[in-house]
Amino acid sequence: MFFRSVEFWRLAAIRRSRRARIVGVASTVLLGALISCNGEKGTPAPAASSTRADATQLDDFGRAISFQTAPQRVVSLNPTTTETIFAIGAGSRLIGRSHWDEWPSAAKAVPDMGNGIGVNVEEVVAAHPDLVILYASEDNRAAADRLGSAGIATLSLKIDRVADFKRAIRLLGRVLGDSAKAAFVEDSVAATLARVSRATSGLPHPTVVWPLIDASPMVVGGGSFLNELLNVAGASNIYSGLSQPSPLVSIEDVAARNPDLVIRGGEGGSIAPLSGVWRAVPAVARGHVIRIPLTMVMRPSVQMGAGAAVLARALHPGLELP
Repeated sequence: MFFRSVEFWRLAAIRRSRRARIVGVASTVLLGALISCNGEKGTPAPAASSTRADATQLDDFGRAISFQTAPQRVVSLNPTTTETIFAIGAGSRLIGRSHWDEWPSAAKAVPDMGNGIGVNVEEVVAAHPDLVILYASEDNRAAADRLGSAGIATLSLKIDRVADFKRAIRLLGRVLGDSAKAAFVEDSVAATLARVSRATSGLPHPTVVWPLIDASPMVVGGGSFLNELLNVAGASNIYSGLSQPSPLVSIEDVAARNPDLVIRGGEGGSIAPLSGVWRAVPAVARGHVIRIPLTMVMRPSVQMGAGAAVLARALHPGLELP
């Protein structure tokens, strides 16, 4: 997800109210991009594994989940897992998603079941799913209990970091009965991240700040996967020492730390400028602002490798990736 449980939905609501939308692309395009980025053009995807998923798994609430056959009616109330399910070729099994699951574009055709935090349990139960995937926030523990009482299996996953994604996609692959495809996608993302990291390791790492909400200001902290992507892309986050994914800081502190660059997320050519208070930061006053398409870096999911490559090229103009 984007940063962390409640913070993701709070940020998503703010962005949606400002009519900021993430542009979706088909999952097949994503997989092609990942293969191309890894220098594996023409390499066929591994054959699908058995449709059985009989191994018992533990989710991030510590609950066991076991299927004799892979579930065919799935509700995913977590944008990251929805993206992942499409990427491993199981999107046709989705019968419900959260209000914020907008990528890939095919996800928009899946019935909207509201927020992923504060789940409408009655609506989910009425859809008769075999499996409901939740974000493992304490806010969702009661929903998982109620769904379990209704005889519906749940899989709760807390995906905030790169390592969380790696574990989650492989777990989803086993549960949905296609471990080979899940491993292929995860390996592609990991290989791209490693290649970008090698390409930037010997370069100077400019110091950066990444505002998430201008007026607060809320920034990327050390607990966010975006901090990991910055490291891979060859930058040094001035707030990497803060453990929160998205800490609130003062503009005076940002100015005192004097980053070389400010990173600005958005889509297309109509990105609003940073609010006036940010003019106190020397990098903003000098116009040292990098714009990154949020489509590529929105969540710790299947686009992370491609997102790191985009970020690295923006930070290091002229960089050639092998």
